[in-house]
Amino acid sequence: MVEATSAPHHRSVLITAGALAGLVSALFGVGGGIVIVPILVGVAGYDPKRATSTSLAAIILIAIWGTLAQGALGNVDWRAAALIGIPAMFGVTVGIAIKQRISSARLEIGFAVLMVVVAILLVLT
Repeated sequence: MVEATSAPHHRSVLITAGALAGLVSALFGVGGGIVIVPILVGVAGYDPKRATSTSLAAIILIAIWGTLAQGALGNVDWRAAALIGIPAMFGVTVGIAIKQRISSARLEIGFAVLMVVVAILLVLT
């Protein structure tokens, strides 16, 4: 696998993924899993496990910046954010344990199925 610091093309892919994730995150509240992971796997050649983990790390920066900007506009329901975020930390812990036990191929299939289900639900609502 090519490291981000060793190839200009690879760096440009990562920078583009970040810009797209930020844009999609601001517009729809998503970005890591929908934008970053497919780019890391499909374009940058990352293994799905490394791609999802790298995306989670990038989301820290995206979330902080987005929260500051949206908070300044008064758009954040802080109580709801805590009621979602705190249980999500437990969910991440369980998810990591599961991810360590399944193959990358199954992870890719599960992600694709999730995206199809989400797309169907969005169309139906």
